[in-house]
Formats: sequence, structure tokens, C-alpha cells
Amino acid sequence: MAALKRLGLPVLSTAFGLSMVASAAAGSPGAPLAAAAALVAVAAGAVFAPAATVAVLLVVVEIALSGPPVVLVALSGLYAAAYLVSRHATRASARMVLGSAATLVAALCFTAAGVFAASFPLRLPWVPLLAPVGALAIFVLATRAFTKGLD
Repeated sequence: MAALKRLGLPVLSTAFGLSMVASAAAGSPGAPLAAAAALVAVAAGAVFAPAATVAVLLVVVEIALSGPPVVLVALSGLYAAAYLVSRHATRASARMVLGSAATLVAALCFTAAGVFAASFPLRLPWVPLLAPVGALAIFVLATRAFTKGLD
């Protein structure tokens, strides 16, 4: 029974990884080499955890080369988040991290925000320049509550 419990998390993370690759490749078969490399990295990620990050990066390359529909990209991103969280969760913290409402809500909200942002066909070439400033502002606002007593 204990061996089955130990086997559950790697099987779950591998299932998320395979779903990530499949949802990115389903939209348009434009990058079969990147998809195949991502599948190999998911298989390697079952044994060697840093290969999971390589698998996600290969899926990003696959998406960039093939251009699947936005909904499939969002689904692939959601699977990628679940894959990385379940693959890198240690044994002591796995139940706390995987069962956390904060993890689930954050993944779903970022997916919804990405789909919402991609739904508008704005073509403003300077908008990516604002992304680092926006990320810094969000970080400052998020950590402000934790730094009040440090003044």
C-alpha cells in the first residue's frame, strides 16, 4: 500500500505532462520535432525532476512554432502548472501544496487572465515593454503586507 502511495504522485505528474504536450500539439501539428522532444523530456522528468522544466520549455517552443488556438494554449499552460507543481512537490509538502486552494485558484485565475488578454486583437508593439514594470508593480503590491513592520 505504501508503494502504491509513492507511485501515485509520479504517475499523476506524468499524466499532467503528457496532457500538456497533447493539448499543445492538438491544435496544429506544426512542430512535430518539438512535440517529440517534449514527450521525451516528460518521460525523463519521471526520473530526473529538472527534466520537467525542460519539457515545459519545449512545449513553449512547440507553441511558438505551431501557433495552436488560444484555448488549447491556455489548457496546456494549466497542465504545465499542474505538472511542475506535482513533479517538484517534495514528499512532506506534496499533500499541502497539491491540495491547496491557493494553488488551484492561482492557476485557474492566471489561465483565465491569459485567455482574456489573448481575446483582444490589440496590435500595440510597445505593450511588451510595460510587462516588466507591471510585474514589478504586482510584486510590490503583493509583498507590501509582509513588509509593513520592517520600516
